[in-house]
Formats: sequence, structure tokens, C-alpha cells
Amino acid sequence: MESPAAAPPVPRPATTTRSEIPITTAPPVKRERRWSVAALCIVLAVLAGLGAAAAVTAASDRVQVLAIARDVPAGQALTEADLIVAEVSADAALAPVPAAQRATMVGKRPAVDLRKGGLLTASQLATGTGLGDDQQQVGVQVKRGQAPAGTLAPGDKVLAVTTPAQGEQTSDKAEAPPSTINAVVVTVSRPDASGTVVVNLAVATTDGPLLATRAAQGRIALVREPRSS
Repeated sequence: MESPAAAPPVPRPATTTRSEIPITTAPPVKRERRWSVAALCIVLAVLAGLGAAAAVTAASDRVQVLAIARDVPAGQALTEADLIVAEVSADAALAPVPAAQRATMVGKRPAVDLRKGGLLTASQLATGTGLGDDQQQVGVQVKRGQAPAGTLAPGDKVLAVTTPAQGEQTSDKAEAPPSTINAVVVTVSRPDASGTVVVNLAVATTDGPLLATRAAQGRIALVREPRSS
């Protein structure tokens, strides 16, 4: 009996050649991020150091100078209360009076009006006030109603008008023009509780004694001349 014929071998399918897949290496994201954070920290540290150095330098460049604590009219002597100490950056373009000279500034008279908050400079304290420096000066105590309220200022031209003496009778006839003296306001004090002020007036040397006599008698009223004149 014949043995069955062996089955022919089944051919194997041809193997396909696999395409080579390139192998890529992922970038070290974490390491790059760490370097970025480190670099940022270094930059911030440098900027902070520069800022601190600038602050220290700016603080060291600040100087103490004199400033005006309240308005001071031209010609009025400076007092301790008129001056305060301020700190400013040193600047060659500015020439404020150093705070160390505060004691020597008291009593000086500014040639211009000083405003609250401004710095005091040497140019504001020029020799003389420019107001009646070559004339006699007379202090006149003016009660409320004897001068324009709150309008007198250094440099104003005024008429010092002689008022009638107490108990002096006036005639029914037409009154003669009152006696007047031309003057210029040098300073005006602050009003007291009753509203009375002391006005320093510059007058000609021939009028000083007469004005002082009438002022002592309380017989002076002030009329301000137009400022445009």
C-alpha cells in the first residue's frame, strides 16, 4: 500500500522591508526651563542691586535747605516761624540757602514776596528791600476801617491822610482838603485780634517827623492809590 504523497510546502509570503523610522531625541525641556529660571533670577538680582545702589546714591546726594513755611511779604523781617528745613536733591542749577544758615537768616528782609512751600535763595535776600531804602520809614498803627481791608501790599503807593483830632469841631463851611503825605508801603503786619495792623511807610525825609507825630496821636488813615498810576 502506497503512502500518501507529502503535501507541497506552502510558500511563505515575502517579508516586506520595514521602513526605518528615524529616532528622535526629545529636548530636555525641564533642563532648559531650569536654566531660564536661573537666568531670570540672576537678571532680577542684578536689577535689584542696581536699584538699591541708585537709591543709596540718591539719598546720599540729598541736602538740607531752607524753605518758606508761610507767605512773607517783601520787606518783612524773617522769623523762625517763617522758615522750615527741607531735603532736596543736590542740583548745581539750584542755589537754596543751606539749613545750617537758618540762624543768620532770621531778621533778614526779602526783596520779593516769598510764597509758602518755595525754597529760600540768596538772590531773594538782596541788600536792602528796594522799598524806601533811601527814605525815612514810619510805623503807623491802623485800626479797622482806617485802611482798605486786606488790600495793602509792599510797594503800594498810599496817601497818609490826617484825620480830625478827638473832640475837634468841624465848621459848617466847606471843609478844606485834609492834609496828606505821600508814602509807599514797606511792610504790613498780620492783623491782631481786633483787626489792627502796623503798616511801615516810606516817606520823604521832610515828612517823617510829621507823620510820626500824627501816627502817635492815632490821626492817620490810609488811602491806596491806583496801582496803575
